[in-house]
Amino acid sequence: MSTATFTVKGMTCGHCVSSVKEEVSEVAGVTSVEVDLASGLLTVGSEGPVDAASISTAVKEAGYELVAGS
Repeated sequence: MSTATFTVKGMTCGHCVSSVKEEVSEVAGVTSVEVDLASGLLTVGSEGPVDAASISTAVKEAGYELVAGS
């Protein structure tokens, strides 16, 4: 199992967290998603290396964006 962390910009409430979790969990290979509202930290568990571009796209679908270099 592999774990990757990202920082999400623009989340302000619990609904934001739910939206990000829902979209990221639909990415192929993702097995777990944890989001910390206070820090903006997104932790993605997967079966193998996760595609950062796919995670970025999923976060954008939820209405937010990844911080560059995270």
